[in-house]
Amino acid sequence: MDNLRGFEEDIGSAAADDEPSIERPPEIGVDERRMHVRAYNYWVSLLAGRAYPSIQDVDPHNIEDFGPHSVLLDFSGDPEDPEIAFLGRILRVECGLDSTIRRISQVPSRSLLSRLTDHYLQIIANRAPIGFEAEFVGTRGHNTLYRGILMPLSSDGETIDFIYGVINWKEMADADIASALASQVEAAVAKAPAPAPTSGSDALVWADGPNADFAEPAAPIEATIDDGTLSLWPDEPGLADRLSAARFCAEEAAGADQRSRQALYRALGHAWDFALAAAEAPDDYAELLEDAGIKAQARAPMTPVVKLVFGAQYDKTRLTEFAAALAWAERHGIPAGTFADRIEDHGGGLKAIVAEERAARRPAPKPDAWAELRAKLHAAPPLARVEVEVAGEDEFVLLVARREAEGLAIVAPVADPKLVQQAIRKSAA
Repeated sequence: MDNLRGFEEDIGSAAADDEPSIERPPEIGVDERRMHVRAYNYWVSLLAGRAYPSIQDVDPHNIEDFGPHSVLLDFSGDPEDPEIAFLGRILRVECGLDSTIRRISQVPSRSLLSRLTDHYLQIIANRAPIGFEAEFVGTRGHNTLYRGILMPLSSDGETIDFIYGVINWKEMADADIASALASQVEAAVAKAPAPAPTSGSDALVWADGPNADFAEPAAPIEATIDDGTLSLWPDEPGLADRLSAARFCAEEAAGADQRSRQALYRALGHAWDFALAAAEAPDDYAELLEDAGIKAQARAPMTPVVKLVFGAQYDKTRLTEFAAALAWAERHGIPAGTFADRIEDHGGGLKAIVAEERAARRPAPKPDAWAELRAKLHAAPPLARVEVEVAGEDEFVLLVARREAEGLAIVAPVADPKLVQQAIRKSAA
């Protein structure tokens, strides 16, 4: 069964049904490094005041950007079994399809193409572009993450008789390979020297966090296993390389089952190492934040760090907890490469660390003003002593006195507690 997740869902959770989560169409101007966003912006550019772009304006063969990842469905002949008018080369090769596949009914049910074609009726119902993200096991048995968008087209400006779909994907390593890679990443980080400055053109920057951009990175990292060694970055990793390593572990934590706690601790350990490196390279760090559209926060400096590593759309509550954990590491001066072990060895684990940090942040309780007033009067020297019977056991009482030539003549006690309190406040002011 496919494991499906929405764009703003916790990367470690799975949906309960077998339908991809649907998102509203992306807004123009947001992260154009995502392929489905670029496809949507292309669709909008063709509207020209119409309800739907004209099919006459769309030529997938000449779209170099995402055309090879796209499919064009033609409903004009048979709405029940649309014709595949165009199938991009990369998508065709990925699905292992030849030119004999001409209609939706011929698309293999567990192919990547079926992730698009199985949901074309939702476009007809919504009459608007629909984006989606999900995870499934393909025909080759590989766990595949994909993100796509379906967009309506029309031949007459009113009827939806064509649909254009764009999809991007990546295959996830199995648990054994992911665990081996993560271990090698830790070893590489532990042996790496201090971060070297990286220029904007050389820095590896992902669009946002884990599972957020299935398009190829601008500068792909080399991740190969050869005779037990792993190469994830150059000999002198820069800040962006460290961020990539932290994100790799965050993705592993998202896909981990039995290892979920250890994988999360490992990801937080790399996030802390990245935070230390960022403090040594503030200009590079600022550039990474700007590229990801994340603002620095003076009052919560670790929040941007966890957003970079785990993704800005990650569950807000968990991001807050992760930021608190990194703040705890900062407050305790945890050395690089040791934070994951510190979390594991700490009594109560991550939850206890977060609770300690939150307790440390709480402001000191305000002094009890009323107790201070009573203490002040308790220590004050008596002006006189008189023998008077007053009911009750309270330390302070209020007496009414009459001024006479010989002095003050006490005539009655006041039993009202509110008046006693007011008198204490007045006399101790």
